Amino acid sequence: MKIDNSKTIILSGGGSGGPVTPLLAVAKELAADNFNLVFVGTKTGPEKSMVASFNLPGNKKLKFISLPAGKLRRYFSLHNFSDLLRIFAAFILSFPLLRRERPSLIISAGGFVSVPLVWAARLKNIPIIIHQQDVRPGLANKLMAPAARLITVSFEKSLRDYGPKAVWIGNPIVALENQADAIKIIKEKYQLSDSKPLILVTGGATGAVALNDLIVGAKSKILEFAQIIHISGKGKLPPLPISSEPASDYQVFELLSPADVLQLMAAADLVISRCGLATLTELCELGKVAILIPIPKSQQEDNAVIFKRLNAARVLSQSELSADDLVAEIKNILSSSELRAKLSSNISKVMKRQASETMAALIKEILAAN
Repeated sequence: MKIDNSKTIILSGGGSGGPVTPLLAVAKELAADNFNLVFVGTKTGPEKSMVASFNLPGNKKLKFISLPAGKLRRYFSLHNFSDLLRIFAAFILSFPLLRRERPSLIISAGGFVSVPLVWAARLKNIPIIIHQQDVRPGLANKLMAPAARLITVSFEKSLRDYGPKAVWIGNPIVALENQADAIKIIKEKYQLSDSKPLILVTGGATGAVALNDLIVGAKSKILEFAQIIHISGKGKLPPLPISSEPASDYQVFELLSPADVLQLMAAADLVISRCGLATLTELCELGKVAILIPIPKSQQEDNAVIFKRLNAARVLSQSELSADDLVAEIKNILSSSELRAKLSSNISKVMKRQASETMAALIKEILAAN
């Protein structure tokens, strides 16, 4: 059945960078078919800048619309009361948004900004796809799942969590094209040396204060044998004098464009990261050697368990980790080509491939049936 490519598809997610990355990958895949693509996120989350810096084929840009976002916490907080008002406001505002944009399908990869929009769309019988990235289901996705026609998941284990609606596809990612050329270009852009190993440190789009503190404590010793690109997160620059010279062995940025982060990851000899699924998927796609430090008592720890069990990365506990421990672990990895080869091989096998293409095909099936 022929698909009407003038149809509008809304992609929604945010509050952190995690839900945004797979949606951008799907948007790039769909753009080739000239669908009208709209991204709905929060005003204050990193998604707005991520979408603004993201280029679709032909240097086209995604339209961005913001909605109020509240959060339902699983514990008592006075913020729950004000957030309920924000959620209700977003639900009411979703109806004129849907009338104006007239979407044929809505896709969310999580984030509380999506919950009222998804349920408003369900009341208007608009098909909904939910994507579950992490091993542990998030509360936002649990709230949206009953409204979904289809739930795509990154890991086989999640099929049990979501039942017959679930399809195991992996996690969509924007693939890096012409990797050798991309590495050469990004090294020139940041004036990186070929004489020292490159370590990329990232706490995700929202950053990680504890990870930043570890790097600050370890920086002087690491710079004796390596160079560092450190992405701290917005408003989380380390509180110490830093070099602004691009040729410095230590370069720190609040945020970088998704394209630059991916290219720097490809160029890196070692990546130190949290365990958000978007970053983990990129590490798997590129076969990168990684040290993973999950956020304590979060769903990231469930993600980390899989990588540790498969010996796909070195997983370290934040609560037990000192700056000296981190330096020792880095030296151990960089001094052993055999260890790096093993970690690279193992991590490249963790995730299903071609998730973006699979997701796009599923979307087209639903559109063709409506």
